Amino acid sequence: MQDNNFTVASAPKARQFSPMKFFRHEEIEVKPITTITSRYSSDTYWVDFWRHRELILFLAWRDLVARYKQTVVGVAWTVLKPLASLLVYTFIFGRVAGLPSHGVPYILLVLTGLMPWLLFSTVFNSASESLVSNAHLVAKVYFPRLIIPVSSVALSVVDHLVAFGLMAVLMLWYGVIPGWQILLLPFVMLLAVLAALGIGLVVAVFNAQFRDFRQLIPFAMQLGVFVSPVGYATSLLPEKWRIMYAFNPVVGIIDSFRWCILGKSELIYPPSILFTLIFVAVTMVVGINTFRRHEADIADVM
Repeated sequence: MQDNNFTVASAPKARQFSPMKFFRHEEIEVKPITTITSRYSSDTYWVDFWRHRELILFLAWRDLVARYKQTVVGVAWTVLKPLASLLVYTFIFGRVAGLPSHGVPYILLVLTGLMPWLLFSTVFNSASESLVSNAHLVAKVYFPRLIIPVSSVALSVVDHLVAFGLMAVLMLWYGVIPGWQILLLPFVMLLAVLAALGIGLVVAVFNAQFRDFRQLIPFAMQLGVFVSPVGYATSLLPEKWRIMYAFNPVVGIIDSFRWCILGKSELIYPPSILFTLIFVAVTMVVGINTFRRHEADIADVM
């Protein structure tokens, strides 16, 4: 009987793999986990803000191109708008009301009050409307939201610098040469920007949560131009009312701007400057803290 048995060669014994043996003499490098959050308690917020600093220039350039794209007059609008207001205020306060100009051409008195007011109002309007106008960015991608109102300031400052061409022409026409005080003008402009930005940060949060709040802004701006010394000098008011009038933070900004350009000591009221400095410090702290506390919830209400 035929034997059908056969022998199968055994395969070589497989080596057993031991994870403990593999990690016995080697250490695993554990990288720290970075949590990106816009919560007020975040310790890396300002680091993220600095990392996204190029976004400020990008958004500012985008707004600048969008404003003057497909316009006939173009950048000249930044000169035509203050020129139109200048002619109206000069006619009303200078011709009709006959207010004094303290030895300087009245049109320059009005212009040196109009320019800081326009800088303050445009920065405030841009900052307060920035979140609503950029709602598509807020809802889609994360970045420090504070970049949005800060980038809106750049466009207002550029418009203000272009409008200086109108002032230079009028000063040459009337033969007015500024003194050493002109060196302090950048500091005065910085005060105007910070004062408007501090308020604008608070209003931007309210605008994002309550859309009908934005209806109050044009009314406030129309009222502000009349309670600020745009078309007249602060010295026109009686002495007993000046200290109360100085509580308007724009008064110190306008008086300082006039003094830097025209150099007339009677055009400046020192208590108003002191209150403006205090106002800027307080509003910037309050504005940034208010914005940061509500920043994490902005995307949910847009």
